Amino acid sequence: MGDEELLVERAIGEVAASVRAQDPDAEVIDLAPGGLEPGRIAELTSPSLFGGGKVLVIRSAQDLGKDLAAEVLKYAKTPADDVVLVAVHHGGAKGKALVDGLTKLKARKIACPKVTKVGERVDFVRAEIRRSGGKISADAARGLLEAVGNDLRELAAACSQLVSDTGGKVDDAAVARYYRGRAEVSGFTVADKAIEGHLAEALEQLRWALATGVAPVLIVSALAQGVRGLAKVGGAPRGARGAALAKDLGMPPWKIERVQRQLRGWSGDGVARALTAVAEADAQVKGGAADPAYALEKTVADIVAARG
Repeated sequence: MGDEELLVERAIGEVAASVRAQDPDAEVIDLAPGGLEPGRIAELTSPSLFGGGKVLVIRSAQDLGKDLAAEVLKYAKTPADDVVLVAVHHGGAKGKALVDGLTKLKARKIACPKVTKVGERVDFVRAEIRRSGGKISADAARGLLEAVGNDLRELAAACSQLVSDTGGKVDDAAVARYYRGRAEVSGFTVADKAIEGHLAEALEQLRWALATGVAPVLIVSALAQGVRGLAKVGGAPRGARGAALAKDLGMPPWKIERVQRQLRGWSGDGVARALTAVAEADAQVKGGAADPAYALEKTVADIVAARG
């Protein structure tokens, strides 16, 4: 339950790892409501002639129609021994009947809410450090938040790296030594704002990043990754989905879902124009422009304009 992508993917990964610890050949199958038809759940959960366990992951379960939700609940009443069903629900009122039904059937519930409050993020950082085998004070955790920003994926990576670099004892001095000069926002935040069409916010984040020492080349790299993600997901074959799509694109399912949401409002021509703008920016920040900051501002504006 919840829409904090990092926590959702971890929860799914832990379930899959637990199953594969008992059955190394167990298959993990990603399912999205758009690719499900009535009877498909029953088909996937029926005994196989060839044996072997399965982990069925139903993404965006809040979007299941009435018939499919009923099929999931019917299966959950008498689940198969060799099939584990994971329903990913973003939370909220939509599809609540499915959640209530699974809860009544004693399904295990894993909460993955958005981590929005400063105190919650501090707790997350401290838990991540412990997860990696280290220790950190609350003050040092706040310092890491100020240095790295609020993206849980970046925070998790920073925590793991800090424990590796320091031997496990993470204090204010270690945070300052490894992360001094990092902006509260990253190039990926700038890229997301631009791709989603928020020009004023993208420019504000860009100026803040530059003012706090983020290298222009890193911002261009983040912009390039964001726009290439649009091209890869937008150009995927129609009908491709789930684990097969993730494998073909070399992207985790949560990232594909995120890019699919960002694609709304984009056309193929628009993505092509954005790619051209990023390519020009790459040349400019590597010596082709007298003012890299101005070149980046123009690139952000060009990406937002291309979205229309």
